[in-house]
Amino acid sequence: MGAMTLLRRDVLRLAAGAAIIPWLPRLASAQAYPARPVRVIVPVAAGGQNDTATRLVMQKVSEAVRQQFYVENVVGAGGNIGMGQAARAAADGYTLLAAAGSFIINPSLYARVPYDPISDFAPVSLMCSTTHVLVVHPSVAARSIKELVALAKASPGKLSYASAGTGTPAHLAGELFKTAFGLDITHVPFTGGGPGITSTIGGHTPMSFSALATAAPNVKAGGVRALAVMSGKRSSVLPEVPTMAEASGADLQADVISGILVRAGTPREVIDRLHGEIVKVIGQPEVRDRLVTLGFEPVANTPGEFAEWIKIEIAKWANVIHEANIRIQ
Repeated sequence: MGAMTLLRRDVLRLAAGAAIIPWLPRLASAQAYPARPVRVIVPVAAGGQNDTATRLVMQKVSEAVRQQFYVENVVGAGGNIGMGQAARAAADGYTLLAAAGSFIINPSLYARVPYDPISDFAPVSLMCSTTHVLVVHPSVAARSIKELVALAKASPGKLSYASAGTGTPAHLAGELFKTAFGLDITHVPFTGGGPGITSTIGGHTPMSFSALATAAPNVKAGGVRALAVMSGKRSSVLPEVPTMAEASGADLQADVISGILVRAGTPREVIDRLHGEIVKVIGQPEVRDRLVTLGFEPVANTPGEFAEWIKIEIAKWANVIHEANIRIQ
């Protein structure tokens, strides 16, 4: 074997080594991740659905990796303050955003938001989702969606529906329903899902669009009658209630999600590590059972699937917001 062949082989070996060297710090960093506590921003108040689901999953992730994933509720401006902080965080995986419906809705709802849902973030995984339920007071003379639509069309402007507040996912679920069937019904906003459905239970607001976790106990207790769930399949919590597609032929879906995102530019190895841990936690029977009890469907999809879902949902709700002429300054 000639000297030139040996030299060429050494040069190739050195070149290969040089190509690997820039990746070594990233590889070592990903393998060590997480080397310190991880902040998880929940942009809503403690005790809500997104907060409850996030705390459940992150506690299990903490136990699995033996490093603290601590939840911090950063509230204000409809979630924009917390989401803005997450958008300005370092792209190192040590600040996570636990996103809910406001992440998708706010860019179309507000004149300005401090984040871009596509360019500022890298999706990791949906953790779980739930849906909205259309419920009515027992005195309402409609036992199905078709009967409710007929009733609303027979008395334009007479029926009203309650929601958790202006611009909330529940409000937009109501506007999606209203637009789909060309109805003249009045929105009555409340300061949360609880007060909204309480108004319907009391007979003050005949209809309500409510998150499943809030509606289900009241449906089971007989305080309200559920006409349809706004999801692609029936809920295991209220299996007797049809989907909107089954009840009306219109496939109206209004999901409430909890998902984890990181700052755009976070190393792929870190995203993959986070995704893998979340998938393992969601797969634990006790976690799945607890999520179902809370009214959620466990998801744990891939970063790519989550990214595609975000794009589809942004476009859908932007159209609803435009059609309903909803705007918050």
